[in-house]
Amino acid sequence: MVASRDRLAVVRGVYAAFAAGDRDVIERAFAEDFVFSSPVDVDLDRAGYFERCWPGAGQGQVFEFVRQVESGDEVIVTYEATRRGGERGRNTEIMTFDGDQISRVEVYFGWNVE
Repeated sequence: MVASRDRLAVVRGVYAAFAAGDRDVIERAFAEDFVFSSPVDVDLDRAGYFERCWPGAGQGQVFEFVRQVESGDEVIVTYEATRRGGERGRNTEIMTFDGDQISRVEVYFGWNVE
């Protein structure tokens, strides 16, 4: 079993890699049977995630974590993201781990932050 701080570090690393466009980090963090869901994309597989979501990576987003909680095999993160143009928003995501890899991500969209 992976220690809490390791899972929290993996999650923080995933956000940093997304902002930097570092797909190698994401590839290693996500399990082969990875599933991604959000209000607009339900149950995307790994390939679907990279097709639909990855084009938004590497745009220098800044993620400020409001909360990071580990509960069992899940890490729950609420963050405020700032995009390159200055727009800010808040989301909550639940990342489920299978061993040391993320097997599922559920995204709950928040609101614009001014």
